[in-house]
Amino acid sequence: MASVNKFLELINNRFKFGLFLFSKLPSAFFSGVRVQFADENKCVVTVPYKWFSQNPFKSTYFACLSMAAEMSTGVLGLAHVHKRNPAVSMLVVNISGNFIKKAIGKTTFICNDGLIIKQTVEAAIFHGEGKTVIAKSTGTNAQGEVVAEFLITWSFKAKQ
Repeated sequence: MASVNKFLELINNRFKFGLFLFSKLPSAFFSGVRVQFADENKCVVTVPYKWFSQNPFKSTYFACLSMAAEMSTGVLGLAHVHKRNPAVSMLVVNISGNFIKKAIGKTTFICNDGLIIKQTVEAAIFHGEGKTVIAKSTGTNAQGEVVAEFLITWSFKAKQ
């Protein structure tokens, strides 16, 4: 639990997380993908509509929406594997998305699946084999309308 809180402290520090994005995920950094809030159960990530994240159709490029959706689920996974003993690896093994409305402003993705992700990590450690979980991330616009929904399948496996 202490390692989860320590990780979330880093994620919720805009400056430190900005440095992490810049050095490890520059495409997310330059696209404007940002974590707005994260705790052990929920993560909120935004992506703006701007020059770097646009497509030729005057909306947010699907890849930028996908990055934000993945990050909203991945931060929860990272929180639950951070400094675990044994160490746990995580990997996206599938992603599907439905694009419902044109994203022409800031899109906010929310994933509320922290508990099931935590349970999956615990099961992977307990059973000593890979376990998968499907996490849902829903993106809405400023009016609260659903813009996109993603299902991201994560695999967790305890390292030997």
